[in-house]
Amino acid sequence: MSMSDKYPAESGRRRFVKGVVGGATLAGVGAMGSATVNSLTTAGGVGGGQTVAMTIEHTGGPAPRGLPQIPVRVDDDGFIQGIWPEVQTIEDEGFEIEVAREELGGRTYAGEWFQYCGIESQENVRPNFESDNIFRANPGTYDWQDETYDAGDRIHIDDFEDYDSWGNNVGNDGVGKPASATWRSEDADADLNAVVIRSERIEEAAEDDEWLAASTDQGFMAYLNVCTHFCCIPGYKELEESARYSAEDGAYCVCHQSTYDPFTLEEALFIARPRPE
Repeated sequence: MSMSDKYPAESGRRRFVKGVVGGATLAGVGAMGSATVNSLTTAGGVGGGQTVAMTIEHTGGPAPRGLPQIPVRVDDDGFIQGIWPEVQTIEDEGFEIEVAREELGGRTYAGEWFQYCGIESQENVRPNFESDNIFRANPGTYDWQDETYDAGDRIHIDDFEDYDSWGNNVGNDGVGKPASATWRSEDADADLNAVVIRSERIEEAAEDDEWLAASTDQGFMAYLNVCTHFCCIPGYKELEESARYSAEDGAYCVCHQSTYDPFTLEEALFIARPRPE
């Protein structure tokens, strides 16, 4: 992975992409993060097991790892679309099973990234679930979004023109403009909650990094918004209380004060829970 992507250009420069290396037993803590074993993983089901995911950085609190990144693209009509891995059939312990996996930006991107916290039982993380993969508005968090969208409206690039100056009196202005969204959730029994952010930091960092160039688009990035601790829903630049935990410009989970930095991506090594058969 590239270790050369840094931001901002002035002081306080930080890596946008960094690695977390686990031990042979999938347990270990490195200088830049942690890799953990999910002890709730069972032998039944399909498509689980040892997984290396790209996540937004876990910066504090009891969560074991960061939140999984959702690679994105802006489609030809300007709508923000999450990339779902290609479906393929593999043989696992003598059985043929369907998995969602593809090579993207020099890494293996897989549906297993999202198989935790019971999400693995949802139909919208099945490899062959049919969806246009466009992010849809989930209002109620940001005033700008409530004024622009109704629930279920497709999120469009034109509504982020002020992304380099947007602010909401939480943290600093101009860090990144967010939207609360659902993904792969139309016609599904349960939602996949996500956050979409457009930021100059993302745009600049993607200029010379293979993974970021493939997984972000025009400054847009996204992540699944389900805390890896007890599966609560964190908030990005949502609560003034987050400043107490140095997360006013990041994601903050009010349940147990886990914090995340959407502008630093890292590898997380964990055991994805298998999908029920």
